[in-house]
Amino acid sequence: METKLTLRLNDNVIERAKIYAHSHKISLSKMIESYLDSITKQKVENKKISITPLVESLSGVIDLPADFDYRKEYRDYLEEKYK
Repeated sequence: METKLTLRLNDNVIERAKIYAHSHKISLSKMIESYLDSITKQKVENKKISITPLVESLSGVIDLPADFDYRKEYRDYLEEKYK
């Protein structure tokens, strides 16, 4: 279901938005709908993924060098384990 919405915006903002929408071949309504959809989805998705207190307390415990290669270390570990 679609509902009509009236917004009050600065004239300059509206003109720039119309130019942007036209250059991207999208309606201004669709552009605003997509924007509102994306910012509200982000907040909902962020709430779904919560870090437990244990994981949060472990954050930053290990200080590794910038050039540390996780894949190589894991591969070496597996090679040693299955010799």
